[in-house]
Amino acid sequence: MTAEVRPVLIVGRSGQVATALLRAAWPAGLRPEARGRMELDLTDPAAVQAAVAERPWAAVVNAAAYTAVDQAESEAEAAYALNRDGPAALARACRAAGLPLIHISTDYVFDGQKDGAWQEDDPINPQSVYGASKAAGEVEVRATLPQHVILRTAWVFSDSGHNFVKTMLRVGAERDELRIVDDQRGSPTAADDIAAATVTILERLLSGRGAYGTFHFANSGTTSWYGFAQAIFEEVAARGQNVPRLTPIPTRDYPTPAARPMNSVLDCRRIAQTYGITPRPWAAALSDTLDSLLPEPAAAQSPAIQTTKGAR
Repeated sequence: MTAEVRPVLIVGRSGQVATALLRAAWPAGLRPEARGRMELDLTDPAAVQAAVAERPWAAVVNAAAYTAVDQAESEAEAAYALNRDGPAALARACRAAGLPLIHISTDYVFDGQKDGAWQEDDPINPQSVYGASKAAGEVEVRATLPQHVILRTAWVFSDSGHNFVKTMLRVGAERDELRIVDDQRGSPTAADDIAAATVTILERLLSGRGAYGTFHFANSGTTSWYGFAQAIFEEVAARGQNVPRLTPIPTRDYPTPAARPMNSVLDCRRIAQTYGITPRPWAAALSDTLDSLLPEPAAAQSPAIQTTKGAR
């Protein structure tokens, strides 16, 4: 007898986390189905209600957001429509359908001024429109739907979409020198690892062994944007490619419309204690991502050299 396969609604399709969710390893009883912007307008409450009521979903994961951090400063209405009103509509629809919601959020809800890692219950104090709109979305979800998990993450990268790793590879191939901010600290986090954590949480929730609330997830270890860039180009150089010269600079020398948290380090002990999810080091996650973005080293490509990768 074939086991029932239950669909999970992924809101968002082309973003980094949504893309990672679609290619993640899902348990046999669950299947992700994504609805992108063209299929589901998150700013239309009636469309959200209809999408959630459309199928006997097992759960909903909201991986859609307005993420143009600097642009949000001049497009606040659009940012709030996607980051506050959209999650609010999803929470209402999930409550009506009796479905759990996993909502992806951000380190930008904090002001970045704490010395240590941010815990889930620390006071939020966003310093940008993007951060404020995401914080407002969290408030709406908590107030509307008890069956929720808010999963905050930071410094997301992957082999898809727009992110720091892909930007470095592009501009590094075009310029001889890059000036990179060195006084903002955080934990670079692979979208694939966020997706894997989301699947674990969802599986536990649906089996009655999970817990609702707010959790932090980021790859382990901390660095600055400058340190992140150094790690990227070390791997680029190891593949025999030319790399630019890197110069560390303070935030004040790289002004942007939106303020960035100086400290984005998230404390991930709660998710480890509750779900047994222990994030791997960010450098290992970066290496895996670069494997899919960069060609193999010249030696490995040479037909004259035998490789024994995977041999025993």
